[in-house]
Amino acid sequence: MTDNIRYELREGVAVVTMDDGKANAISHANIEALGEALTRAEGEAGAVLLTGREGRMSAGFDMSVMTGGIDGVRELVTEGAELLLRMYMHPQPLVAACSGHALAAGALLLLASDLRIGAKGNFKIGLNEVAIGMTLPIFGVELARARLSPRHYTRAVTQSRIFDPDTAVEAGFLDSCVEPSELMTAGFAAAKKLSDLSPGAFKNTKAHERRATAEFIRSTLADDMAAIGQPG
Repeated sequence: MTDNIRYELREGVAVVTMDDGKANAISHANIEALGEALTRAEGEAGAVLLTGREGRMSAGFDMSVMTGGIDGVRELVTEGAELLLRMYMHPQPLVAACSGHALAAGALLLLASDLRIGAKGNFKIGLNEVAIGMTLPIFGVELARARLSPRHYTRAVTQSRIFDPDTAVEAGFLDSCVEPSELMTAGFAAAKKLSDLSPGAFKNTKAHERRATAEFIRSTLADDMAAIGQPG
């Protein structure tokens, strides 16, 4: 992969680790590397386990791009949306071991994964776009609609509520949380267990479950991206 994205095949599970030593920003290079990891996993693994460095899953899109020209913003966010869609529809089980803070597009990585286990601690998880003056793209709104508890959906999406790991379980960003020392063991066990499911049945049923959301996101993506940076 790259220095920032590590790939290890372990007992039939593709363990993919994001670690840039900083915020684990979702950059062009990291999007490409994560896509390559998913492709490689399809050829040699039964499930994928995605994690970050200790204390940090991802702070979202690369701010050096997001604070630049609008064309660059649209290009990066489009690539990110395509990655999230690919994760959401990935034919194999995809488990996220959330190692710490997961904000904005970092939280969307959780929503695009099948099973999410978080490390307990003083971590922030959520969609903070509105709080920092950004409109959450349609693909983010729809992934949240599909995965979050209806009771927490508006607060999470429109009101930018940020959750700690325990309340993130209640909201639906996570399915469970464990002590940090137990995170990778729990994440690997979950991925290994899911890999025992019938591959064809899992792939087909997941596609049935998620097709409507994925098709709506794809049908709105071009207009959604064109609206970035427009007034109103």
